[in-house]
Amino acid sequence: MAQLAPIATLLGTGATLLGAARQAQAQSAQARMQQETARARAAGVAAQQAAETRAREARLAGTLASARARLAAGGVSPDEGSAAALAAGLRRDAAAAQADSDAVFSARLAAGRRSLLNDDATLTPWLRAGTTLGTAARSLLD
Repeated sequence: MAQLAPIATLLGTGATLLGAARQAQAQSAQARMQQETARARAAGVAAQQAAETRAREARLAGTLASARARLAAGGVSPDEGSAAALAAGLRRDAAAAQADSDAVFSARLAAGRRSLLNDDATLTPWLRAGTTLGTAARSLLD
């Protein structure tokens, strides 16, 4: 009966190591899936940001063209004086709106990122298995 104890310990250790390997594989697959989801979300946010930027640039160009046309129709040179100040103000407002949009974009990307403090537990199953293996070896030597 005393001879069966080391064999049972070795079998238990083997089962623990197999379980640890499967758990590590499952965690690795889950981590890959989460990374793919995060990449897809980031790509979607980036595409939305690009579309908003293009729309904002188109609105600015249209507003500037309209203002220049109205000023030119009124006999004011659209490249000098108050007309140039108006155009500069419109461009400054558009740049501020773009900066705000960029800040929101960065925040949205950062929100999707996992914290470096979150452990992914890829090493944990192996450490547990090593502990079990050490316990088994110690019981065999006793």
